[in-house]
Amino acid sequence: MSVQFGKCNFDGKPIAPEDLDEVRPVLAPYGPDGEGYICKDNIGILYRAFFTTKESRREVQPHVSASGVVLTWDGRLDNREELSSQLANETSRETTDLEIVAAVYERWGSDSLGKLLGDWALSVWDPKDQSLILAKDFLGTRHLYYSVEKDRVVWCTVLDPLVLFAEHRFTLQEEYIAGWLSFFPAPHLTPYVGIHSVPPSCFVRLTKGALAISKYWDFNPAKRITYCEDSEYEEHFRIVLAESVRRRLRSDSPVLAELSGGVDSSSIVCMADDIISRGLSEAPRLDTVSYYDDTEPNWNERPYFSKVQAKRGRAGFRIDLGLQQVCVPQFASGIPPVTPNLSVRSTWANEQFVGCIQAQGNRILLSGIGGDEVTGGVPTPMPEVEDLLARFRLGALVTQLKFWALNHRKPWLHLLFDAGRRFLPPDVAGLPKHMRPPVWLQPDFARKHVVALTGYQSRIKFFGPLPSFQESVSTLEALRRQLACFDLSHSCSEKCYPYLDRDLIEFLFAIPRAQLVRPGQRRSLMRRALKGIVPDEILNRKRKAFVARSPITGIASQSFFLTEIASRMVSESIGIVDASAFCKTVQEVCRGNEVPIIPLMRTVAIEFWLRAMREHEVLSSRVPVVSFRAMRTEQTAEFAIRDFS
Repeated sequence: MSVQFGKCNFDGKPIAPEDLDEVRPVLAPYGPDGEGYICKDNIGILYRAFFTTKESRREVQPHVSASGVVLTWDGRLDNREELSSQLANETSRETTDLEIVAAVYERWGSDSLGKLLGDWALSVWDPKDQSLILAKDFLGTRHLYYSVEKDRVVWCTVLDPLVLFAEHRFTLQEEYIAGWLSFFPAPHLTPYVGIHSVPPSCFVRLTKGALAISKYWDFNPAKRITYCEDSEYEEHFRIVLAESVRRRLRSDSPVLAELSGGVDSSSIVCMADDIISRGLSEAPRLDTVSYYDDTEPNWNERPYFSKVQAKRGRAGFRIDLGLQQVCVPQFASGIPPVTPNLSVRSTWANEQFVGCIQAQGNRILLSGIGGDEVTGGVPTPMPEVEDLLARFRLGALVTQLKFWALNHRKPWLHLLFDAGRRFLPPDVAGLPKHMRPPVWLQPDFARKHVVALTGYQSRIKFFGPLPSFQESVSTLEALRRQLACFDLSHSCSEKCYPYLDRDLIEFLFAIPRAQLVRPGQRRSLMRRALKGIVPDEILNRKRKAFVARSPITGIASQSFFLTEIASRMVSESIGIVDASAFCKTVQEVCRGNEVPIIPLMRTVAIEFWLRAMREHEVLSSRVPVVSFRAMRTEQTAEFAIRDFS
């Protein structure tokens, strides 16, 4: 994943080269393959390259088109052949993705953005009308942040330069914190008031004194795909999944795939092996990396990923998380992360992973994230029942309720009630227990940010798109929020998500819900379509258990230390956490009672991060200083948290 940094003065003042020089050391680790640079008049852009394809090695960025437009592109263009054919004689098979994107933009302007399939982030400076466009792909797999102050805009792929080189302190964005403590914040937010992230499927157009955010693409709720036979859906699924994997195997170096033993990662590996064996991929080889922990009684993945390794006749790289050493957040002597995500994670597994990709020369990492959400991983009848309710198909509704009631061993009237309440506003219908805000948050904070704390819930509408389509879009929004919180890694690997391909998701959104999930058949379409491709032991396994023992044990063993922290919590002083309620929750963990463990771990992460950021004078003086150096060494030496979110 390449990175870009830019600065523009809309008042016409020239950009000082020194402004770009100070950013170079921050961007260099992300882009080890060279630098591009423009500093002319009121615009300055710095680009660091990370090559993954043979075409990308010929790119020169920032790119200046014949009309003078300056484009900086970080991405993988999946439909390059299709776009090249539309451009007639302007491109060839050897044309780079960047040149195709530039030609497409020259012809169609901002209307071209919806034509770009793949994972990408793009900035376009037009000197003629002094406008800047910042855009991201439909899902937001790439980051692009920006900050506007008076007549100046600064943008970057990573957040660090916008925070570390600002000439002022920042106010904490409380909605971001609320979202991060629950179901992830809205994708346009950052932890800082005044710094924003370009929303997925959108572009931001900036001119002097004006800023407009426009959506360039969205799903079509009227698009429906219907076949007569199950086998036709299965064949179509295999085709779009194979194409999604093939697109992400476009690399001139060996590709690495996460192999957890679940159906998502296993299907990606098996499909990729088939594509490579038939000579349909540029990638010379597919490697795998698997994580396991024999100390976790509910997490026994080795037998499953070993089945896939046996099928492909090759062992992959394995990382034993049971050997993970204790890691303490060390921020006082260095620059802390500008987001709270990695504040208290152990670096042991990351070091093992980096050693793996460096030894094998991997630059692309395939991940199964999103497969569970888009292929019917949650066996609920609600979307289908809601569709029948909204269309008043009462006969089919009664039949489906009987099937699902038998499968769930639950009265069909209860299922009908659960479906009906989803058409009500959340404040009327109430929230399930697992979606309620943590009890240790201060009441005023919880009331103020209840929307973020409850996952930006909205009611299902009777009229308009089918309720199942509305549910699918809501699920995708949750994935967008999650991806927006992933930090860009220094590990020199570009993470790709085959199950989040736009063409694949459009297909899954357009077919009947009953193809994805049936009573007693979770992921029905996926299991049917991949039979003979993925080992039966994987396709027929029960849903993987959530790993809970290790974090609970860790919190219980460090209860004294956490209680000590609670006596002077920064997050309490600024109105986020109720320290006494936090202590009570920690004691509940020690007694073995059930508590929302992930929000609890994230609360501790937020606390450490707030202390570090205030100590480094990033946040405003409203956040009091609590030094890490003031903590007793013998306590912090044993503290670690593992986030399984």
